[in-house]
Amino acid sequence: MLAVYAKEKNPDDPLASVVVGEMPDPVIEEGWLRVKITHASLNRHDVFTLRGLVNDKPVPYPMILGNDGAGLLDDGTPVVIYPVMGSDDWKADETIDPNWHIFSELVPGTMADYVAVPKRNALPLPEGLSALHASVLGTAWLTAYRSLFTKSRLMPGQTLLVQGASGGMSTALIQMGRAAGFEVWVTTRNDQGAEIAERLGANRIFRHGEALPRRVDAVVDNVGTATWDHTLKSVKRGGVVVINGIVSGHVGQTELARIFVEQLDIRGTIMGTLDEMKDMMRFIIANGIEPEVGSVVAMTEAREAFRDMIEGRTRGKAVFTR
Repeated sequence: MLAVYAKEKNPDDPLASVVVGEMPDPVIEEGWLRVKITHASLNRHDVFTLRGLVNDKPVPYPMILGNDGAGLLDDGTPVVIYPVMGSDDWKADETIDPNWHIFSELVPGTMADYVAVPKRNALPLPEGLSALHASVLGTAWLTAYRSLFTKSRLMPGQTLLVQGASGGMSTALIQMGRAAGFEVWVTTRNDQGAEIAERLGANRIFRHGEALPRRVDAVVDNVGTATWDHTLKSVKRGGVVVINGIVSGHVGQTELARIFVEQLDIRGTIMGTLDEMKDMMRFIIANGIEPEVGSVVAMTEAREAFRDMIEGRTRGKAVFTR
């Protein structure tokens, strides 16, 4: 079957490890299902896999890439894939299961003609949500949803600062934040990002590092090192900082005194539970949200989308089709 896969880890030149070619069909174990992929979306995690920076578990290369997707079961039922897997007997929050992992880490990912998934990870595609839009939800959108509604403690009318404007995570935060009634402020590096943020409904737009007119109730930061100092300075006393990504790097200095003097609540988060995935889809449908999709390309043309992400040119989500 055709697949987009990482042939090996390559920390210095991740694009060199991207291959579009033939891979074996998935083995369907008991309790799993085969999904014929129609749409699969690109995530920053795929670049981490190419670089060999995935958690503490060794990735068995070559590895089919892709965390998110939508497609059809063998009986024709349309489904969207929930990406988080773990211990069979784990009953609590899936994201804190010690054995948690997602597609393309220990098992082949979604960028292929077919993927094998546990039965609980194949969710019926809800009415009112297209396969295209469903295919972008499992990683960036789910993490954004959890950041806003489980971690941030924001109430309608309060102010949210989103660090970044145009990537998949940022666009999800803007769209869902506005639908939830938050006042959404955004930082961006350039005019193109500002145009996207304005179109999606951001209330105020600032350049990266620009001083804000007042401090905000919560900040969601998926950029990392480049914005961290600005994030800490921008949140009000007793406010919440949610960090859910490290696009610009994971090592940086932190002003520790500000954290305890200002009594800041710093909360890390990643992905989301199965129930949060279902709640998010209902929220999106109820509010008429169409997730921002920057490009839709054939899976055979995937390398250029990877190049854009690696070089920082991604706008919204990139989706591969079959």
